[in-house]
Amino acid sequence: MADDDGSEREPVGQRPEEEPGQGVVTAFGRQLKLLRIRAGLERAEFGKLVGYAAQSVASFEQGRRIPPPGFIDKADDVLDAGGMSKVLKEEVARAQYPAFFRDAARLEASALALCVYAALAVPGLLQTEEYARAVFRMQRPLLDDAVIEQRLESRLARQQIFGRRPAPLLSFVIEEVVLRKPIGGQEVLRGQLEQILLVGQERNIEIQVMPTDREDHAGLSGPFNLIDAANGQRIAYTEVQDDSRLYTGTGKVRELEARYGILRSQALTPSESMAFVEKLLGER
Repeated sequence: MADDDGSEREPVGQRPEEEPGQGVVTAFGRQLKLLRIRAGLERAEFGKLVGYAAQSVASFEQGRRIPPPGFIDKADDVLDAGGMSKVLKEEVARAQYPAFFRDAARLEASALALCVYAALAVPGLLQTEEYARAVFRMQRPLLDDAVIEQRLESRLARQQIFGRRPAPLLSFVIEEVVLRKPIGGQEVLRGQLEQILLVGQERNIEIQVMPTDREDHAGLSGPFNLIDAANGQRIAYTEVQDDSRLYTGTGKVRELEARYGILRSQALTPSESMAFVEKLLGER
């Protein structure tokens, strides 16, 4: 994080990224195996008790897949672990994200409000499964198939925020060019535009399009997010080339707050934006 004076407090994204099979995921897997053996259960038998195939249990134990929270809860109960597995649940969940995004994902999950300016791709919270998979497949250096599936699962899990109650306030400003990029192909883009129209109907969500022909534009410094954390603090998040920063100092946060307000005033209104997306759909 960064303070107003420019000094840095544990910059996000500087730690080596933990892929499946490393770090806390490996530690959890080894612990899970020891607890299962202590309970006298074979993988197949244990899998039936927790609702997972023996192959999936093996993947969890070997650190090749990141277990979902529901599995961890069931495993702890079935193995009579007394909370030994549950205590790692939050850290295991954090490991499903790239290192540079983990702190932001934690704040996002419990946020009271989010403001997102997107200039490169459709925001992850709005992405369809097909669009998100295409985004991950385009990354360079190339990601392993297992990593793609893991990241896809975690990205879609973030969208549980739409079902939270009380509902958080969500605002998105998206560049027109983003909505014209055929990432994954024309059919994938069409499905993505339909998803934006669907989500945009929710009362707590406002989606605005920034037209390419705007002569005045406040977002030329790149994309950013504003997060209203559960404790009431507003935090700014920026990301570029897998390097990210969370800003808590009032100076930087106020600067980006002002910038986002100007962006919203320069963009189409939410109703105009939905009409614009409908027009794009009609062109495909």
